[in-house]
Amino acid sequence: MSCITTYTGKNFDPLNVDESLLDIKDIAHALSLMCRGNGHVQHFYSVAQHSLACAKEAKIRGYEKEIILGCLLHDASEAYLSDVTRPIKKELTYYLEVEDILQNTIWKHFIDKNLTEEDKRVIFEIDDEMLSLELKELLNEEINDDYLKLKRKVDLSFVSFGQVEIEFIDFYKKIMM
Repeated sequence: MSCITTYTGKNFDPLNVDESLLDIKDIAHALSLMCRGNGHVQHFYSVAQHSLACAKEAKIRGYEKEIILGCLLHDASEAYLSDVTRPIKKELTYYLEVEDILQNTIWKHFIDKNLTEEDKRVIFEIDDEMLSLELKELLNEEINDDYLKLKRKVDLSFVSFGQVEIEFIDFYKKIMM
């Protein structure tokens, strides 16, 4: 079988993406159940929490809707592919190709615009700043001081997956209005 069954019951083939099957509920649910840092953090902190933190950072910086949504959805491909840790992922050329196609399709579907390279640079800059904070606070590992660039206080405490899932969907809906 080349498909996965999503939370909402769709048969989704990540290698042959059918854009009509992408669903914010599937993304929010799956990401709320996935732990950052491959689970090597002090307590459960989900990919959805991380994505929300990135989106809220983009919003407080005054970025346009497309960047905010880009931040919210920057790890959305993981809802359909799962994730691989950075040291290994960079060696998996085919995985990176599949992830790139899926991620760009997700952005196009939910943002209704192709993000520019500059848009993506801004999104991943915020992502890296958030990662810097998460490593410092959740792993006691300070790799750099990029977290000092964050404009808002980020709450990294445990939040239940159900609560995060609802907040993710609500945030998406508010930005889309």
